Amino acid sequence: MSNQIYSVQLIIVSLDIAGQRIDNFLFTQLKGVPKSMIYRILRQGLVRVNKKRVRPKYKLINRDSIRVPRIRMEPKDRGLSSDKIDQVKILLVEKSIIYEDEYILILNKPAGIAVHGGSGLSFGLIEILRASRPKEYFLELVHRLDRCTSGLLLVAKKRSSLRDLHEQLREKRIKKYYLALVKGQWPLGATMVNGPLLNNFRREGQRTSRVCKEGKISKTLFKVQEFYAQKATLIQVRPITGRMHQIRVHACHIGHPVALDNLYGDSVFNEYVKGLGLKRLFLHASTLYFTHPNTRKVMRIEAPIDRKLEDFLMILRQL
Repeated sequence: MSNQIYSVQLIIVSLDIAGQRIDNFLFTQLKGVPKSMIYRILRQGLVRVNKKRVRPKYKLINRDSIRVPRIRMEPKDRGLSSDKIDQVKILLVEKSIIYEDEYILILNKPAGIAVHGGSGLSFGLIEILRASRPKEYFLELVHRLDRCTSGLLLVAKKRSSLRDLHEQLREKRIKKYYLALVKGQWPLGATMVNGPLLNNFRREGQRTSRVCKEGKISKTLFKVQEFYAQKATLIQVRPITGRMHQIRVHACHIGHPVALDNLYGDSVFNEYVKGLGLKRLFLHASTLYFTHPNTRKVMRIEAPIDRKLEDFLMILRQL
């Protein structure tokens, strides 16, 4: 395998790039180059902006001139590329795209795929996308989904789109709805759970959250969709805030844990649904409302639950 070489680059900053930190820009521009190497060339003054040294936190301005030096890496230093990723995963991710234009991309994420690498994973969905689309200079997650959760995931294809959508998230103008199967009969009507969440507790090697008065304000709205023989309830969920594992912790907190939740769930209920054929956490991001970052049109995107979950609901209806 030959060495990977980046030639000298001269880049003029456009409005779409302006406002981004130079180190973050280089991470996306020099795909596969270790972060340690990028910080080293910045520290040594080899990257010049308007012919001057800059610190990693320097924020780019429209029409800035960036000179990136020639970079050569040995084969062992090469980053993630499409030939290192299981082609089945690439096809699975590409097939899961349900909407795309030049500003955004929306996927119906399969359960079992992490949204990004880390915590023992060499790559996740966003890394798979970047590797399979080497000509896309910008692909960033707007929000996240747990690895075991399926459903709608929004990706920005421009820095301006990411800024706009993050602002919508902060202002709670993006609405996300989930479908979840929970233990027992949920009370009729809508239920607002307001339980402050404190996270970073370790359990079975995983980060977890719990309801605690010292935690951050956390609100989730639950609404009944269908009952199943007093054993389980299908509910629609709208998280008002966006804390780690919020839906799962709030459901458990009021005595109705999500089916096959191995972290917060009920072991007896989990064995019951396993015996009926459920093989994964029953939590799916089904509907997304947001304003398009360019057209300003209000978008409503839906992703139905997959065939296996739908078949499992049919089993419950027949009990």
